[in-house]
Amino acid sequence: MKKQIAVIGLEMHCEMKSNSKVFSSAKNAYSEIPNSNIAPLDMAFPGTLPVVNKECVKKALMMSIALNCKQPRYLVFDRKNYYYPDLPKGYQITQMTDPVGVDGKIDIEVNDKILPVYIHDIHLEEDSASLDHFFTTSNIDYNRSGVPLLELVTEPCFHSADEAVAFLEHMIRVYRYSDISDADTKKGQIRCDVNVSIMDEDAEEFGTKVEVKNVNSLSGVRDTILYEIKRQTELKEAGKYQEVEQETRRWDEEAGETKRMRSKVDAIDYKYFVEPNIPKWKITDEWLEEIKASIPRLHLERKLDYINNYGLSRYDAENLVKEKEVSDYFEECLQLGIDAKSAVNWITTQIMGYLNKNGVSIHDLYLTPQRLKELIDATNKGLISSKQAKEIFEKVIEEKKEIKDYISKDNAQISDFEELTKIILEILANNPSQIEEYKNGRTNIFDYFVGQVMKQTRGKANPVMTKEILTEKLK
Repeated sequence: MKKQIAVIGLEMHCEMKSNSKVFSSAKNAYSEIPNSNIAPLDMAFPGTLPVVNKECVKKALMMSIALNCKQPRYLVFDRKNYYYPDLPKGYQITQMTDPVGVDGKIDIEVNDKILPVYIHDIHLEEDSASLDHFFTTSNIDYNRSGVPLLELVTEPCFHSADEAVAFLEHMIRVYRYSDISDADTKKGQIRCDVNVSIMDEDAEEFGTKVEVKNVNSLSGVRDTILYEIKRQTELKEAGKYQEVEQETRRWDEEAGETKRMRSKVDAIDYKYFVEPNIPKWKITDEWLEEIKASIPRLHLERKLDYINNYGLSRYDAENLVKEKEVSDYFEECLQLGIDAKSAVNWITTQIMGYLNKNGVSIHDLYLTPQRLKELIDATNKGLISSKQAKEIFEKVIEEKKEIKDYISKDNAQISDFEELTKIILEILANNPSQIEEYKNGRTNIFDYFVGQVMKQTRGKANPVMTKEILTEKLK
C-alpha cells in the first residue's frame, strides 16, 4: 500500500473590531441580549442603502499587507446571492471580483520549524445573522447581521492537524497584535471551514475534497482533521475510496465525528455581480503606505529577535510574545536599558504571577517599566537585597507609591566592604571551634557563618559580598 498524505486547506472567518458595522451605523459589539445592536439595513428594510465603514476597509488592507498579498487598485464589492433564514436581504455583500488581497505568503512556526503558508485571497464582507435553535422553534438574532468579517482562504498547503492549528494560532495573534480583532473563539469571532483530502505520496492530483463547515474552536479544527484523515484513509485502504464523495459535512463535537450535510458535486451558482449601491473607490499608494507604516512588529519577528539578538530561550521568548501588551512592556524595558534577562525574569515570574493571580492587565499595572528599572537598579547597586526587591514589588503595586519611598537607611542593604568585613571578623573571632571544623573538611559550616552574618545584620548584609569576604577570610 502506498503511503498516503493529507492535503488541507482552510477558510478562516474573523469578525473585526470597529465602532459600527461594515455597512450600517449599528453598534458593532458583542451582546448577549438578542437584537440589541441593529439598524434598519441589518434587517433589510426597504429603502435602506449600505454605507462603507472606512475603518473596516483600512483594517482589511492592513491584514492584506501583513499577509504579503497584492492589493487592488479599486475597492469593489459584490453581491453573493443565496437564500437562507439568517440572510435577510437574500444576498450577502462580499468581495469576489477584486478582493482586498490575493496571492499572499507568510511564514509560521510549527514545532520550532518555519513553514511557508500560501494565501489564495482575503476579502471583506458582512456577517449573517445568527440562528438559535430550540425544541420547537428557531429564532433569529440580528446582532451579528452586518458585523465586519474578514475571510481568509489558504491554498491547500497543510499536511497535518498540527500545521493547520499552528496557522490558526499564528493568525489569531496577528489579528490581536494589529488590533484588527479580539479573535475570541468563545464569542464566536473565529470560525473555520476545513477542506481535507488524502492522496498517494507520489500522485500528481489531489484526492476528493471534503469540506467541513463552521468549526468554531481550535480543538474542533484539530479533531475534524484527524477524524477525516482517519475516515478517508480507512476507506482507501479497504479499496472503497470511490465512496469518499465530494460533500459538505459538519463536526459533531458530542459524537466526535463529522456528519454529512449535503452533496457538493456541482459548485453552487451564487450568481455574483458587482454591488450596484457601492461605487468603486480608488485605493491610493499613499494610503497603502500609511497603513503599512501603522502595522506593529508581529509576534514571530519579535520572538526570533529575542532569541537571536537577546539570547533568550525559546520558552521565555514564547511567553513574552503570547500577548502583545506583555511584549510591548518588555520592549519598553529594553529601550530603558534594562538587561534583557533581568527584565524577562521579572516579567515571567513576579509580574505575570501577580497579573494571573489578580486578573489584572499589564496595561493597567502600576509598576511601569520605568519603575521596574528603578527597582532593578536599586538591587544591582546593593541598596536592597533581591528578597527586599520582591517585597517592595508587591507594596509598590498595592500602595501605588514610588520605589524610593521604600528604600531608607533603616532597610538598605549593607554593601559597604569595610563595614561587612568588620562584622564578619567579629563573628569569626567568636567562633574559633567552628573555624577549626571548617578547615578540617566540614565545609557545610560555611552556611552557618553566612547565617550568623545575616542574623547580626537582620538580613541586610549583601549576600554575594558576604560569601566573597567569608571565603577569603576562611582560607
